Amino acid sequence: MTEVRSNTFTTHDGVSLFYRHWPAADVQANAGRRAIVMFHRGHEHGGRMAHLIEELGLQGFDFFAWDARGHGESPGERGDSPSFATSVRDVQTFIDHIAATYGIDTGDMVVLAQSVGAVVVSTWVHDYAPKIRALVLASPAFKVKLYVPFARPGLKLMRAWRGNFFVNSYVKAKFLSHDPQRIASFDNDPLITRAISVNMLLGLYDAAERVVADAQAIQIPTQLLISGSDFVVHRKPQEQFFQRLGSLDKEMHILSGFFHDTLGERDRAHALTRIRRFVLKAFEQPLQRPSLLEADRLGWSCAEAEELAAPLPKNSPRDLYWRATRASMRLGSSVSAGVKLGFETGFDSGSTLDYVYRNTPTGSSPIGRLIDRNYLNSIGWRGIRQRKVHAEELLRLAMGKLREQSRPVRIVDIAAGHGRYILEALEQGSDKPDSILLRDYSDINVRDGAALIEQKGLAGIARFVKGDAFDKADLAALEPKPTLAVVSGLYELFGSNAMVGDSLAGLAAAVEEGGYLIYTGQPWHPQLELIARALTSHRGGEAWVMRRRSQAEMDQLVEAAGFRKLTQRVDEWGIFSVSLAQRVS
Repeated sequence: MTEVRSNTFTTHDGVSLFYRHWPAADVQANAGRRAIVMFHRGHEHGGRMAHLIEELGLQGFDFFAWDARGHGESPGERGDSPSFATSVRDVQTFIDHIAATYGIDTGDMVVLAQSVGAVVVSTWVHDYAPKIRALVLASPAFKVKLYVPFARPGLKLMRAWRGNFFVNSYVKAKFLSHDPQRIASFDNDPLITRAISVNMLLGLYDAAERVVADAQAIQIPTQLLISGSDFVVHRKPQEQFFQRLGSLDKEMHILSGFFHDTLGERDRAHALTRIRRFVLKAFEQPLQRPSLLEADRLGWSCAEAEELAAPLPKNSPRDLYWRATRASMRLGSSVSAGVKLGFETGFDSGSTLDYVYRNTPTGSSPIGRLIDRNYLNSIGWRGIRQRKVHAEELLRLAMGKLREQSRPVRIVDIAAGHGRYILEALEQGSDKPDSILLRDYSDINVRDGAALIEQKGLAGIARFVKGDAFDKADLAALEPKPTLAVVSGLYELFGSNAMVGDSLAGLAAAVEEGGYLIYTGQPWHPQLELIARALTSHRGGEAWVMRRRSQAEMDQLVEAAGFRKLTQRVDEWGIFSVSLAQRVS
Protein backbone atom coordinates (compact mmCIF):
# COMPACT_ATOMS: atom_id res chain seq x y z
CA MET A 1 0.00 0.00 0.00
CA THR A 2 1.24 3.50 -0.79
CA GLU A 3 2.05 5.78 2.14
CA VAL A 4 -0.90 7.75 3.40
CA ARG A 5 -0.65 11.50 3.78
CA SER A 6 -2.85 13.52 6.13
CA ASN A 7 -4.20 16.94 5.24
CA THR A 8 -7.11 19.31 5.74
CA PHE A 9 -9.29 21.51 3.57
CA THR A 10 -11.33 24.54 4.58
CA THR A 11 -15.09 24.53 4.15
CA HIS A 12 -17.26 27.47 3.12
CA ASP A 13 -17.88 28.34 6.76
CA GLY A 14 -14.24 28.16 7.80
CA VAL A 15 -14.10 24.65 9.31
CA SER A 16 -10.97 22.55 8.58
CA LEU A 17 -11.99 19.01 7.69
CA PHE A 18 -9.49 16.17 7.81
CA TYR A 19 -8.76 13.87 4.88
CA ARG A 20 -6.31 11.16 3.85
CA HIS A 21 -4.48 11.01 0.54
CA TRP A 22 -2.80 7.98 -0.97
CA PRO A 23 -0.78 9.15 -4.01
CA ALA A 24 -0.88 6.98 -7.13
CA ALA A 25 1.68 4.18 -7.01
CA ASP A 26 2.04 3.80 -10.77
CA VAL A 27 1.38 6.82 -12.98
CA GLN A 28 1.92 6.24 -16.69
CA ALA A 29 4.07 8.73 -18.56
CA ASN A 30 2.16 11.54 -20.30
CA ALA A 31 -1.06 10.41 -18.62
CA GLY A 32 -3.22 12.82 -16.66
CA ARG A 33 -3.80 12.15 -12.98
CA ARG A 34 -6.90 10.21 -12.02
CA ALA A 35 -8.52 9.88 -8.61
CA ILE A 36 -10.91 7.78 -6.54
CA VAL A 37 -12.61 9.98 -3.93
CA MET A 38 -14.15 7.94 -1.10
CA PHE A 39 -16.93 8.76 1.37
CA HIS A 40 -17.42 6.61 4.44
CA ARG A 41 -20.45 5.20 6.25
CA GLY A 42 -22.23 7.02 9.03
CA HIS A 43 -20.53 6.72 12.46
CA GLU A 44 -17.19 5.86 10.79
CA HIS A 45 -14.29 7.73 9.15
CA GLY A 46 -12.10 7.64 6.04
CA GLY A 47 -9.48 5.42 7.63
CA ARG A 48 -12.02 2.59 7.60
CA MET A 49 -11.77 2.57 3.80
CA ALA A 50 -7.96 2.39 3.67
CA HIS A 51 -7.97 -1.33 2.83
CA LEU A 52 -9.60 -0.53 -0.53
CA ILE A 53 -6.50 1.18 -1.91
CA GLU A 54 -4.62 -2.12 -2.19
CA GLU A 55 -7.62 -4.40 -2.66
CA LEU A 56 -9.05 -2.51 -5.64
CA GLY A 57 -5.74 -2.83 -7.50
CA LEU A 58 -6.01 0.58 -9.17
CA GLN A 59 -2.35 1.59 -8.84
CA GLY A 60 -2.62 4.41 -11.36
CA PHE A 61 -5.11 6.35 -9.24
CA ASP A 62 -4.72 8.81 -6.38
CA PHE A 63 -7.08 7.92 -3.53
CA PHE A 64 -8.71 10.42 -1.20
CA ALA A 65 -10.99 9.83 1.80
CA TRP A 66 -12.39 12.49 4.08
CA ASP A 67 -13.64 12.41 7.64
CA ALA A 68 -17.04 14.10 7.48
CA ARG A 69 -17.96 16.80 9.99
CA GLY A 70 -18.38 15.32 13.43
CA HIS A 71 -16.57 12.11 12.42
CA GLY A 72 -13.06 10.72 12.85
CA GLU A 73 -10.36 13.39 12.97
CA SER A 74 -12.64 16.19 11.77
CA PRO A 75 -14.04 18.73 14.24
CA GLY A 76 -17.64 19.10 15.33
CA GLU A 77 -19.93 17.39 17.79
CA ARG A 78 -19.85 13.67 17.10
CA GLY A 79 -22.46 12.59 14.55
CA ASP A 80 -23.61 16.12 13.84
CA SER A 81 -23.41 18.85 11.19
CA PRO A 82 -25.09 22.26 10.91
CA SER A 83 -27.43 20.59 8.41
CA PHE A 84 -27.51 17.75 5.93
CA ALA A 85 -27.23 20.35 3.15
CA THR A 86 -24.04 21.66 4.77
CA SER A 87 -22.47 18.21 4.49
CA VAL A 88 -23.57 18.04 0.85
CA ARG A 89 -21.91 21.39 0.16
CA ASP A 90 -18.79 20.10 1.93
CA VAL A 91 -18.55 17.44 -0.81
CA GLN A 92 -18.43 20.13 -3.48
CA THR A 93 -15.79 22.05 -1.52
CA PHE A 94 -13.72 18.87 -1.11
CA ILE A 95 -13.87 18.10 -4.83
CA ASP A 96 -12.92 21.70 -5.65
CA HIS A 97 -10.01 21.44 -3.22
CA ILE A 98 -8.69 18.24 -4.80
CA ALA A 99 -8.93 19.74 -8.29
CA ALA A 100 -7.13 22.94 -7.30
CA THR A 101 -4.50 21.40 -5.00
CA TYR A 102 -3.54 18.28 -6.93
CA GLY A 103 -4.31 19.34 -10.49
CA ILE A 104 -6.81 16.54 -11.06
CA ASP A 105 -9.67 17.47 -13.36
CA THR A 106 -13.16 16.73 -12.04
CA GLY A 107 -13.78 14.65 -15.16
CA ASP A 108 -10.94 12.35 -14.08
CA MET A 109 -12.48 11.62 -10.68
CA VAL A 110 -14.59 8.63 -9.68
CA VAL A 111 -16.60 8.95 -6.47
CA LEU A 112 -17.00 5.83 -4.30
CA ALA A 113 -19.42 6.15 -1.38
CA GLN A 114 -21.12 3.85 1.09
CA SER A 115 -24.29 3.99 3.24
CA VAL A 116 -24.92 7.50 4.63
CA GLY A 117 -21.97 8.74 2.58
CA ALA A 118 -23.72 7.38 -0.52
CA VAL A 119 -26.84 9.44 0.25
CA VAL A 120 -24.76 12.59 0.81
CA VAL A 121 -23.01 12.01 -2.52
CA SER A 122 -26.25 11.13 -4.35
CA THR A 123 -27.75 14.40 -3.16
CA TRP A 124 -24.62 16.23 -4.31
CA VAL A 125 -24.68 14.81 -7.84
CA HIS A 126 -28.42 15.58 -8.08
CA ASP A 127 -28.18 19.16 -6.79
CA TYR A 128 -24.80 20.28 -8.15
CA ALA A 129 -24.56 18.23 -11.40
CA PRO A 130 -20.77 17.75 -11.19
CA LYS A 131 -18.92 16.47 -14.25
CA ILE A 132 -17.25 13.52 -12.53
CA ARG A 133 -16.29 10.45 -14.53
CA ALA A 134 -18.39 7.87 -12.67
CA LEU A 135 -20.20 7.12 -9.42
CA VAL A 136 -20.12 3.94 -7.32
CA LEU A 137 -22.67 3.62 -4.53
CA ALA A 138 -22.53 0.80 -1.99
CA SER A 139 -25.57 0.06 0.20
CA PRO A 140 -26.92 3.65 0.10
CA ALA A 141 -28.95 4.40 3.24
CA PHE A 142 -31.97 5.81 1.40
CA LYS A 143 -34.22 4.42 4.13
CA VAL A 144 -32.82 3.28 7.46
CA LYS A 145 -34.62 0.45 9.25
CA LEU A 146 -35.64 2.10 12.51
CA TYR A 147 -37.77 -0.90 13.59
CA VAL A 148 -39.68 1.17 16.19
CA PRO A 149 -43.23 1.96 14.91
CA PHE A 150 -43.78 5.63 14.03
CA ALA A 151 -40.15 6.37 14.90
CA ARG A 152 -39.71 9.11 12.31
CA PRO A 153 -42.79 11.23 13.21
CA GLY A 154 -41.94 10.63 16.84
CA LEU A 155 -38.44 12.02 16.34
CA LYS A 156 -39.88 15.06 14.57
CA LEU A 157 -42.23 15.74 17.46
CA MET A 158 -39.46 15.35 20.03
CA ARG A 159 -37.19 17.69 18.07
CA ALA A 160 -39.95 20.30 17.91
CA TRP A 161 -40.30 20.02 21.69
CA ARG A 162 -36.65 19.81 22.82
CA GLY A 163 -34.57 20.89 19.83
CA ASN A 164 -31.75 18.86 18.34
CA PHE A 165 -30.66 15.80 20.28
CA PHE A 166 -28.71 12.60 19.65
CA VAL A 167 -29.64 8.96 19.28
CA ASN A 168 -27.26 6.01 19.36
CA SER A 169 -27.05 3.36 16.66
CA TYR A 170 -28.63 0.04 17.61
CA VAL A 171 -26.52 -1.89 15.09
CA LYS A 172 -23.90 -4.29 16.42
CA ALA A 173 -20.73 -4.93 14.44
CA LYS A 174 -21.69 -8.58 13.82
CA PHE A 175 -24.68 -7.36 11.77
CA LEU A 176 -22.47 -5.16 9.58
CA SER A 177 -19.99 -7.75 8.30
CA HIS A 178 -19.06 -11.43 8.42
CA ASP A 179 -15.36 -10.50 8.52
CA PRO A 180 -13.97 -11.19 12.05
CA GLN A 181 -11.21 -8.59 11.66
CA ARG A 182 -13.68 -6.00 10.47
CA ILE A 183 -16.00 -6.74 13.41
CA ALA A 184 -13.16 -6.46 15.92
CA SER A 185 -11.83 -3.22 14.45
CA PHE A 186 -15.30 -1.65 14.54
CA ASP A 187 -15.69 -2.49 18.23
CA ASN A 188 -12.23 -1.18 19.16
CA ASP A 189 -11.79 1.86 16.93
CA PRO A 190 -11.76 4.97 19.16
CA LEU A 191 -12.64 7.21 16.20
CA ILE A 192 -15.99 5.51 15.63
CA THR A 193 -18.98 7.18 17.25
CA ARG A 194 -22.38 5.51 17.73
CA ALA A 195 -24.31 8.78 17.98
CA ILE A 196 -26.08 10.67 15.24
CA SER A 197 -27.99 13.90 15.68
CA VAL A 198 -31.71 13.91 14.97
CA ASN A 199 -31.18 16.87 12.64
CA MET A 200 -28.85 14.77 10.51
CA LEU A 201 -31.02 11.66 10.68
CA LEU A 202 -34.19 13.47 9.60
CA GLY A 203 -32.23 15.45 7.01
CA LEU A 204 -30.95 12.14 5.66
CA TYR A 205 -34.51 10.84 5.27
CA ASP A 206 -35.76 14.01 3.56
CA ALA A 207 -32.86 14.21 1.11
CA ALA A 208 -33.05 10.51 0.32
CA GLU A 209 -36.75 10.67 -0.50
CA ARG A 210 -36.18 13.61 -2.83
CA VAL A 211 -33.22 12.02 -4.61
CA VAL A 212 -34.92 8.65 -5.06
CA ALA A 213 -38.05 10.35 -6.41
CA ASP A 214 -36.03 12.48 -8.84
CA ALA A 215 -33.18 10.12 -9.73
CA GLN A 216 -33.88 10.63 -13.44
CA ALA A 217 -32.05 13.96 -13.11
CA ILE A 218 -28.78 12.08 -12.41
CA GLN A 219 -27.00 11.17 -15.63
CA ILE A 220 -23.56 10.23 -14.35
CA PRO A 221 -22.47 6.63 -15.13
CA THR A 222 -23.43 4.82 -11.94
CA GLN A 223 -22.78 1.43 -10.39
CA LEU A 224 -25.05 0.42 -7.50
CA LEU A 225 -24.04 -2.36 -5.10
CA ILE A 226 -26.81 -3.71 -2.86
CA SER A 227 -26.16 -5.97 0.11
CA GLY A 228 -28.53 -8.92 -0.12
CA SER A 229 -28.91 -9.45 3.67
CA ASP A 230 -28.85 -5.89 4.93
CA PHE A 231 -30.24 -5.44 8.46
CA VAL A 232 -29.66 -1.69 8.46
CA VAL A 233 -31.36 -0.21 5.38
CA HIS A 234 -34.29 -1.11 3.13
CA ARG A 235 -33.68 -2.46 -0.36
CA LYS A 236 -36.82 -1.13 -2.12
CA PRO A 237 -35.70 2.54 -2.28
CA GLN A 238 -32.32 1.41 -3.61
CA GLU A 239 -34.01 -0.48 -6.44
CA GLN A 240 -36.38 2.44 -7.12
CA PHE A 241 -33.39 4.76 -7.34
CA PHE A 242 -31.75 2.51 -9.89
CA GLN A 243 -34.91 2.12 -11.98
CA ARG A 244 -35.39 5.90 -12.15
CA LEU A 245 -31.71 6.73 -12.62
CA GLY A 246 -31.27 8.89 -15.72
CA SER A 247 -27.84 7.58 -16.66
CA LEU A 248 -27.56 5.63 -19.91
CA ASP A 249 -24.64 3.74 -18.38
CA LYS A 250 -25.78 2.12 -15.14
CA GLU A 251 -25.59 -1.26 -13.49
CA MET A 252 -26.93 -2.81 -10.30
CA HIS A 253 -25.54 -5.79 -8.40
CA ILE A 254 -27.30 -7.54 -5.52
CA LEU A 255 -24.64 -9.31 -3.47
CA SER A 256 -26.23 -12.37 -1.92
CA GLY A 257 -25.64 -12.81 1.81
CA PHE A 258 -23.80 -9.52 2.23
CA PHE A 259 -24.45 -7.48 5.37
CA HIS A 260 -24.59 -3.67 5.34
CA ASP A 261 -20.82 -3.01 5.28
CA THR A 262 -20.66 -3.96 1.61
CA LEU A 263 -17.09 -2.81 1.07
CA GLY A 264 -15.91 -4.40 4.32
CA GLU A 265 -17.60 -7.78 3.99
CA ARG A 266 -15.66 -11.05 4.26
CA ASP A 267 -16.29 -11.85 0.59
CA ARG A 268 -15.92 -8.27 -0.63
CA ALA A 269 -13.65 -9.39 -3.48
CA HIS A 270 -16.86 -10.13 -5.43
CA ALA A 271 -17.85 -6.46 -5.09
CA LEU A 272 -14.37 -5.00 -5.58
CA THR A 273 -13.77 -6.90 -8.82
CA ARG A 274 -16.91 -5.33 -10.25
CA ILE A 275 -15.93 -1.86 -9.05
CA ARG A 276 -12.50 -2.16 -10.61
CA ARG A 277 -13.92 -3.27 -13.94
CA PHE A 278 -16.53 -0.46 -13.92
CA VAL A 279 -13.95 2.21 -13.09
CA LEU A 280 -11.48 1.15 -15.76
CA LYS A 281 -14.25 0.90 -18.34
CA ALA A 282 -15.32 4.46 -17.54
CA PHE A 283 -11.89 5.72 -18.63
CA GLU A 284 -11.75 3.81 -21.92
CA GLN A 285 -13.62 6.55 -23.76
CA PRO A 286 -13.83 10.36 -23.54
CA LEU A 287 -16.09 11.86 -20.90
CA GLN A 288 -19.55 12.30 -22.39
CA ARG A 289 -22.99 13.31 -21.17
CA PRO A 290 -26.32 13.14 -23.02
CA SER A 291 -27.35 16.49 -24.48
CA LEU A 292 -30.25 18.07 -22.59
CA LEU A 293 -30.68 21.09 -24.83
CA GLU A 294 -33.98 19.71 -26.16
CA ALA A 295 -35.22 18.29 -22.86
CA ASP A 296 -38.16 20.69 -23.11
CA ARG A 297 -39.45 18.72 -26.11
CA LEU A 298 -38.62 15.17 -25.10
CA GLY A 299 -38.08 13.54 -21.74
CA TRP A 300 -39.35 13.23 -18.21
CA SER A 301 -39.60 16.93 -17.33
CA CYS A 302 -41.55 17.62 -20.53
CA ALA A 303 -43.98 14.80 -19.72
CA GLU A 304 -44.31 15.98 -16.12
CA ALA A 305 -45.23 19.52 -17.22
CA GLU A 306 -47.74 18.23 -19.78
CA GLU A 307 -49.42 16.10 -17.12
CA LEU A 308 -49.70 19.09 -14.78
CA ALA A 309 -51.21 21.20 -17.58
CA ALA A 310 -53.81 18.57 -18.49
CA PRO A 311 -57.30 19.02 -16.95
CA LEU A 312 -58.42 16.47 -14.40
CA PRO A 313 -61.51 14.29 -15.02
CA LYS A 314 -64.49 16.38 -13.98
CA ASN A 315 -65.74 15.62 -10.48
CA SER A 316 -62.98 13.07 -9.87
CA PRO A 317 -61.61 13.05 -6.29
CA ARG A 318 -58.52 15.00 -7.35
CA ASP A 319 -60.60 17.50 -9.32
CA LEU A 320 -62.86 18.09 -6.32
CA TYR A 321 -59.85 18.44 -4.03
CA TRP A 322 -58.17 21.09 -6.16
CA ARG A 323 -61.41 22.96 -6.78
CA ALA A 324 -61.86 23.13 -3.01
CA THR A 325 -58.25 24.29 -2.62
CA ARG A 326 -58.75 27.10 -5.15
CA ALA A 327 -61.98 28.13 -3.45
CA SER A 328 -60.32 28.26 -0.03
CA MET A 329 -57.48 30.37 -1.42
CA ARG A 330 -59.96 32.76 -3.05
CA LEU A 331 -61.67 33.05 0.31
CA GLY A 332 -58.33 33.67 2.01
CA SER A 333 -57.53 36.43 -0.48
CA SER A 334 -60.36 38.49 0.99
CA VAL A 335 -58.40 38.92 4.23
CA SER A 336 -54.76 38.12 3.31
CA ALA A 337 -52.81 40.83 1.46
CA GLY A 338 -50.26 38.40 0.04
CA VAL A 339 -52.79 35.95 -1.39
CA LYS A 340 -54.84 38.85 -2.78
CA LEU A 341 -51.76 40.29 -4.50
CA GLY A 342 -50.99 36.89 -6.00
CA PHE A 343 -54.41 36.63 -7.62
CA GLU A 344 -54.25 40.23 -8.84
CA THR A 345 -50.76 40.25 -10.38
CA GLY A 346 -49.84 36.57 -10.61
CA PHE A 347 -48.12 34.45 -8.00
CA ASP A 348 -44.98 34.53 -10.15
CA SER A 349 -45.02 38.30 -10.71
CA GLY A 350 -42.38 40.79 -9.62
CA SER A 351 -44.89 42.37 -7.25
CA THR A 352 -45.52 39.04 -5.52
CA LEU A 353 -41.81 38.31 -5.23
CA ASP A 354 -41.16 41.73 -3.75
CA TYR A 355 -43.88 41.04 -1.18
CA VAL A 356 -42.30 37.65 -0.37
CA TYR A 357 -38.87 39.26 0.04
CA ARG A 358 -40.28 41.81 2.52
CA ASN A 359 -41.79 38.91 4.48
CA THR A 360 -44.19 41.00 6.57
CA PRO A 361 -47.56 39.28 7.15
CA THR A 362 -50.37 41.69 6.30
CA GLY A 363 -54.13 41.29 6.42
CA SER A 364 -57.40 42.98 7.25
CA SER A 365 -57.78 41.11 10.55
CA PRO A 366 -55.81 38.87 12.94
CA ILE A 367 -57.09 35.86 10.99
CA GLY A 368 -55.97 37.49 7.75
CA ARG A 369 -52.49 38.10 9.14
CA LEU A 370 -52.35 34.49 10.37
CA ILE A 371 -53.30 33.25 6.89
CA ASP A 372 -50.71 35.58 5.40
CA ARG A 373 -48.02 34.31 7.77
CA ASN A 374 -48.74 30.71 6.81
CA TYR A 375 -48.69 31.73 3.15
CA LEU A 376 -45.31 33.46 3.48
CA ASN A 377 -43.90 30.49 5.41
CA SER A 378 -44.71 27.97 2.69
CA ILE A 379 -41.70 25.95 1.55
CA GLY A 380 -41.61 27.63 -1.86
CA TRP A 381 -41.46 31.16 -0.49
CA ARG A 382 -38.85 30.20 2.10
CA GLY A 383 -36.80 28.83 -0.77
CA ILE A 384 -37.29 32.08 -2.70
CA ARG A 385 -35.94 34.10 0.23
CA GLN A 386 -32.94 31.80 0.53
CA ARG A 387 -32.39 32.18 -3.21
CA LYS A 388 -32.22 35.94 -2.62
CA VAL A 389 -29.54 35.41 0.03
CA HIS A 390 -27.51 33.21 -2.31
CA ALA A 391 -27.90 35.62 -5.24
CA GLU A 392 -26.65 38.49 -3.08
CA GLU A 393 -23.70 36.37 -1.92
CA LEU A 394 -22.63 35.50 -5.46
CA LEU A 395 -23.21 39.10 -6.56
CA ARG A 396 -20.68 40.28 -4.00
CA LEU A 397 -18.31 37.47 -4.96
CA ALA A 398 -18.43 38.40 -8.66
CA MET A 399 -17.95 42.09 -7.88
CA GLY A 400 -14.92 41.20 -5.80
CA LYS A 401 -13.43 39.19 -8.65
CA LEU A 402 -13.89 42.11 -11.05
CA ARG A 403 -12.29 44.55 -8.60
CA GLU A 404 -9.32 42.17 -8.15
CA GLN A 405 -8.87 42.26 -11.93
CA SER A 406 -9.09 46.10 -11.92
CA ARG A 407 -12.11 45.89 -14.20
CA PRO A 408 -15.22 48.10 -14.05
CA VAL A 409 -18.32 46.67 -12.38
CA ARG A 410 -21.20 47.25 -14.77
CA ILE A 411 -24.27 45.25 -13.70
CA VAL A 412 -27.34 44.39 -15.73
CA ASP A 413 -30.36 42.45 -14.46
CA ILE A 414 -32.58 41.56 -17.42
CA ALA A 415 -35.70 40.66 -15.42
CA ALA A 416 -35.34 42.50 -12.15
CA GLY A 417 -38.93 42.57 -10.92
CA HIS A 418 -38.76 45.46 -8.46
CA GLY A 419 -34.98 44.96 -8.19
CA ARG A 420 -35.07 44.63 -4.41
CA TYR A 421 -32.55 41.79 -4.09
CA ILE A 422 -30.03 43.60 -6.32
CA LEU A 423 -30.46 47.01 -4.70
CA GLU A 424 -30.41 45.74 -1.11
CA ALA A 425 -27.27 43.71 -1.79
CA LEU A 426 -25.51 46.77 -3.22
CA GLU A 427 -26.90 49.14 -0.61
CA GLN A 428 -25.18 47.22 2.19
CA GLY A 429 -21.65 47.31 0.80
CA SER A 430 -19.25 50.23 0.77
CA ASP A 431 -17.92 49.29 -2.66
CA LYS A 432 -20.55 50.40 -5.16
CA PRO A 433 -20.61 49.27 -8.80
CA ASP A 434 -19.85 51.69 -11.60
CA SER A 435 -23.34 51.29 -13.06
CA ILE A 436 -26.54 49.30 -12.56
CA LEU A 437 -29.05 48.71 -15.33
CA LEU A 438 -32.30 47.06 -14.26
CA ARG A 439 -34.77 45.86 -16.90
CA ASP A 440 -38.22 44.31 -16.82
CA TYR A 441 -41.14 43.76 -19.21
CA SER A 442 -43.74 45.09 -16.74
CA ASP A 443 -44.63 48.78 -16.53
CA ILE A 444 -45.59 48.23 -12.88
CA ASN A 445 -42.18 46.75 -12.09
CA VAL A 446 -40.36 49.54 -13.94
CA ARG A 447 -42.35 52.16 -12.02
CA ASP A 448 -41.93 50.56 -8.60
CA GLY A 449 -38.32 49.60 -9.26
CA ALA A 450 -37.43 53.17 -10.24
CA ALA A 451 -39.03 54.38 -7.00
CA LEU A 452 -36.98 51.85 -5.04
CA ILE A 453 -33.79 53.14 -6.67
CA GLU A 454 -34.63 56.63 -5.42
CA GLN A 455 -35.52 55.29 -1.98
CA LYS A 456 -32.17 53.47 -1.70
CA GLY A 457 -30.23 56.56 -2.77
CA LEU A 458 -28.74 54.85 -5.82
CA ALA A 459 -30.09 57.16 -8.53
CA GLY A 460 -26.57 58.32 -9.38
CA ILE A 461 -25.48 54.90 -10.63
CA ALA A 462 -28.72 52.95 -11.25
CA ARG A 463 -31.55 53.21 -13.73
CA PHE A 464 -34.59 51.10 -14.56
CA VAL A 465 -35.86 50.63 -18.12
CA LYS A 466 -38.44 48.48 -19.86
CA GLY A 467 -37.00 45.57 -21.82
CA ASP A 468 -37.67 42.07 -23.12
CA ALA A 469 -35.44 39.50 -21.46
CA PHE A 470 -35.87 37.12 -24.42
CA ASP A 471 -35.00 39.59 -27.18
CA LYS A 472 -31.61 38.31 -28.29
CA ALA A 473 -30.71 41.28 -30.48
CA ASP A 474 -31.81 43.82 -27.87
CA LEU A 475 -29.70 42.18 -25.18
CA ALA A 476 -26.68 41.87 -27.48
CA ALA A 477 -26.79 45.62 -28.13
CA LEU A 478 -26.58 46.63 -24.45
CA GLU A 479 -24.31 49.63 -23.94
CA PRO A 480 -22.04 50.03 -22.15
CA LYS A 481 -21.16 46.36 -22.23
CA PRO A 482 -21.95 44.78 -18.84
CA THR A 483 -19.27 42.90 -16.93
CA LEU A 484 -21.80 41.21 -14.65
CA ALA A 485 -25.20 39.96 -15.82
CA VAL A 486 -27.91 38.66 -13.48
CA VAL A 487 -30.89 36.47 -14.39
CA SER A 488 -32.81 35.51 -11.27
CA GLY A 489 -36.13 33.72 -11.14
CA LEU A 490 -36.85 34.13 -14.86
CA TYR A 491 -35.92 31.00 -16.76
CA GLU A 492 -37.77 28.82 -14.24
CA LEU A 493 -41.05 30.38 -15.42
CA PHE A 494 -40.61 29.43 -19.07
CA GLY A 495 -40.35 25.83 -20.23
CA SER A 496 -38.95 26.58 -23.68
CA ASN A 497 -35.22 26.01 -24.03
CA ALA A 498 -35.24 27.95 -27.31
CA MET A 499 -36.37 31.08 -25.42
CA VAL A 500 -33.77 30.57 -22.70
CA GLY A 501 -31.09 29.86 -25.29
CA ASP A 502 -31.87 33.10 -27.16
CA SER A 503 -31.73 35.07 -23.92
CA LEU A 504 -28.40 33.55 -22.91
CA ALA A 505 -26.97 34.07 -26.40
CA GLY A 506 -27.91 37.74 -26.23
CA LEU A 507 -26.19 38.06 -22.88
CA ALA A 508 -23.12 36.21 -24.14
CA ALA A 509 -22.85 38.77 -26.96
CA ALA A 510 -23.24 41.62 -24.50
CA VAL A 511 -21.04 40.54 -21.59
CA GLU A 512 -17.35 41.22 -21.99
CA GLU A 513 -15.04 38.23 -22.23
CA GLY A 514 -14.01 37.34 -18.70
CA GLY A 515 -17.18 38.93 -17.31
CA TYR A 516 -19.66 37.04 -15.15
CA LEU A 517 -23.19 35.67 -15.20
CA ILE A 518 -25.35 34.86 -12.17
CA TYR A 519 -28.23 32.55 -13.02
CA THR A 520 -30.84 30.63 -11.04
CA GLY A 521 -32.51 27.29 -11.50
CA GLN A 522 -35.27 25.18 -10.03
CA PRO A 523 -34.30 21.51 -10.22
CA TRP A 524 -36.91 20.40 -7.70
CA HIS A 525 -40.13 21.59 -6.08
CA PRO A 526 -42.35 19.64 -3.66
CA GLN A 527 -45.47 21.70 -4.50
CA LEU A 528 -45.59 21.54 -8.30
CA GLU A 529 -49.16 20.28 -8.43
CA LEU A 530 -50.41 22.83 -5.91
CA ILE A 531 -48.82 25.58 -8.00
CA ALA A 532 -50.22 24.25 -11.28
CA ARG A 533 -53.77 23.56 -10.05
CA ALA A 534 -54.36 26.33 -7.52
CA LEU A 535 -52.16 29.32 -8.39
CA THR A 536 -52.26 31.69 -11.35
CA SER A 537 -49.39 33.23 -13.29
CA HIS A 538 -48.71 36.79 -14.45
CA ARG A 539 -49.71 35.77 -17.99
CA GLY A 540 -53.36 36.72 -18.04
CA GLY A 541 -54.29 34.73 -14.97
CA GLU A 542 -53.64 31.36 -16.62
CA ALA A 543 -52.52 28.36 -14.59
CA TRP A 544 -48.94 28.55 -13.35
CA VAL A 545 -47.45 25.34 -14.79
CA MET A 546 -43.71 25.01 -14.40
CA ARG A 547 -41.35 22.65 -16.19
CA ARG A 548 -38.47 21.79 -13.94
CA ARG A 549 -34.97 21.87 -15.37
CA SER A 550 -32.38 19.64 -13.77
CA GLN A 551 -29.21 21.42 -12.75
CA ALA A 552 -27.39 19.56 -15.50
CA GLU A 553 -29.84 20.87 -18.13
CA MET A 554 -29.58 24.46 -16.89
CA ASP A 555 -25.78 24.25 -16.84
CA GLN A 556 -25.70 22.87 -20.39
CA LEU A 557 -27.77 25.79 -21.66
CA VAL A 558 -25.39 28.24 -20.00
CA GLU A 559 -22.34 26.42 -21.33
CA ALA A 560 -23.76 26.29 -24.87
CA ALA A 561 -24.08 30.10 -24.80
CA GLY A 562 -20.40 30.55 -24.00
CA PHE A 563 -20.15 30.61 -20.20
CA ARG A 564 -18.17 28.35 -17.84
CA LYS A 565 -19.74 27.55 -14.49
CA LEU A 566 -17.54 28.41 -11.49
CA THR A 567 -19.57 27.79 -8.36
CA GLN A 568 -23.08 27.18 -7.08
CA ARG A 569 -25.36 27.55 -4.07
CA VAL A 570 -28.55 25.62 -3.34
CA ASP A 571 -31.03 25.82 -0.47
CA GLU A 572 -31.36 23.05 2.10
CA TRP A 573 -34.49 21.67 0.43
CA GLY A 574 -32.85 21.42 -3.00
CA ILE A 575 -35.48 23.68 -4.62
CA PHE A 576 -33.63 26.74 -5.91
CA SER A 577 -30.04 26.95 -7.10
CA VAL A 578 -27.95 30.04 -7.81
CA SER A 579 -24.80 29.69 -9.93
CA LEU A 580 -21.92 31.89 -11.04
CA ALA A 581 -20.39 31.47 -14.50
CA GLN A 582 -17.72 33.31 -16.47
CA ARG A 583 -17.84 34.39 -20.12
CA VAL A 584 -15.19 32.50 -22.08
CA SER A 585 -13.92 32.94 -25.62
